[in-house]
Amino acid sequence: MTSPNLQDLLDLDRRHVVHPHLPLDAKDRTVFVRGKACSLWDATGREYLDATGGLWLAQVGHGREEIADAAATQMKRLEYFTTFWDFSHDRSIELAARLARLSPEGLDYSYFTSGGSEGNDAAIKTARYYHSQRGESSRTWILSRTTAYHGLAYGGGTATGFDEMKAGTGPMLPDVAHLTPPHPYRSWLFDGQNPTDFLVAELEATIERLGAQNIAAMIAEPIMGVAGMVIPPEDYWPRISAVLRQHGILLILDEVVTAFGRIGHWFAADHFGVTPDIMVTAKGLTSGYAPLGAVLMSRDVAETVMTGHGYPVGYTYSGHPVSCAVALANLEIIEREDLLAAAQRTGAHLAQRLEPLKELPVVGEVRQAGMGIALELVADKESRRPLPEPGPGIADIIRDETGVVVRVSSSHNLVFSPPLVMTEFEADRAVDAVESVLRRVRPDGTVVSPGSVA
Repeated sequence: MTSPNLQDLLDLDRRHVVHPHLPLDAKDRTVFVRGKACSLWDATGREYLDATGGLWLAQVGHGREEIADAAATQMKRLEYFTTFWDFSHDRSIELAARLARLSPEGLDYSYFTSGGSEGNDAAIKTARYYHSQRGESSRTWILSRTTAYHGLAYGGGTATGFDEMKAGTGPMLPDVAHLTPPHPYRSWLFDGQNPTDFLVAELEATIERLGAQNIAAMIAEPIMGVAGMVIPPEDYWPRISAVLRQHGILLILDEVVTAFGRIGHWFAADHFGVTPDIMVTAKGLTSGYAPLGAVLMSRDVAETVMTGHGYPVGYTYSGHPVSCAVALANLEIIEREDLLAAAQRTGAHLAQRLEPLKELPVVGEVRQAGMGIALELVADKESRRPLPEPGPGIADIIRDETGVVVRVSSSHNLVFSPPLVMTEFEADRAVDAVESVLRRVRPDGTVVSPGSVA
């Protein structure tokens, strides 16, 4: 059987595939057929440098044969059985124990999902059920933040703080309130106050308005990825978590983006010195080689929600044996190749190379934590007004002209989240590609042709 040619693939894609965030009548498609380390090849044979890690997740790079071997071996032994009721299997047990050793102290239990969106839905349901089991069924409110991203399923999608991602899909989950994000660069958000002082006061005022006895949890990314690698002040998480603890409100950390080496630590919770009650992970858990997420929870939470008829969340593929085998192989590579240190080292190099780009009229700030980097693009540096997105997106132009794949996130942040195995040479290639286009971007968002000056 011969493989379809490129035109056949494009025609079939347009006729049959629904893409997130792509209009049906959009003409352009890039069809990838192969990957190795930080490189991708499309159906025409063109090579690209992957500076996105797909969606923040290709920690160990593409094409790792040892992970493929782990999956094949597991498929031959046991491809699937349920983990409902009293059924279990060795791979999920081994992975749960491994995560308990790696995670912040006290997060001893894991519930496995197929990804981050499922995980955030499970976490919200877990928090509400926890309080109900303790006789506090009035605790239903979930606190989130504007420009937060917690997936696009129902519960997590409601907690997501982008209105455009929820338009036309309501009514959404009830009892969800959104607070101000800890985005120091957008100083106007804080009325001239110290950002953390403002945000703590806002949280306390919200708790007083809703009533602590009515609030189940706060869900938050420790570093806001889709919002553009928004890194909070160092005192933000210790102070926020102290307020929550004082009022018996659970903290759910959404580490779907930040866990497993992305910011140079196993978890961002380690960096900020905070231990959540529930932690949602996915993405880098398998580096994308198989769908898998893990909702980690404290012993107190687990023991509370596993009483009576047991934990009231169940997904068919929870603890899938092949996915768990892949995760174990992936974590072993991250540890063996010391990719946490590599993320810190190469991330710092990327940030150093990108820092001079702040001299460009359209670059307002460079933010970096490990191998998560964002350039906030502005139309005016004094007002910090965001850069309008041009017709053909800046990321599309960079990809088409240079073969480097980056992404625009939250409409005006240019984001890097490459595999942790990226070399310094590849990092330089990525920066050079971005610079070659940003030098031609005008304040209205248009990009002038090569050889011209913006």
